[in-house]
Amino acid sequence: MTKSFTQNDLIRYVYQEMTAAESDQFLETLQTNPLLMQEYLDVLETIDQLDLLLMEPSDRISSEIKNMAQSTTGLERV
Repeated sequence: MTKSFTQNDLIRYVYQEMTAAESDQFLETLQTNPLLMQEYLDVLETIDQLDLLLMEPSDRISSEIKNMAQSTTGLERV
């Protein structure tokens, strides 16, 4: 009997959170199910795109944090 996999299972597979048996069964299904394969490839592409994003605070936020840190009393500077 073929197990039906969910998107949650797909994410668990991508992040290697399945048992070896689950992973083997998922891989078998992945190789024979073109829709699941496309979802898998889409998830991998999304992860690649997210990895390319650089997230940094704006200059204004950085400046505000520095100003607050300097104005806080009772803290020793290192």
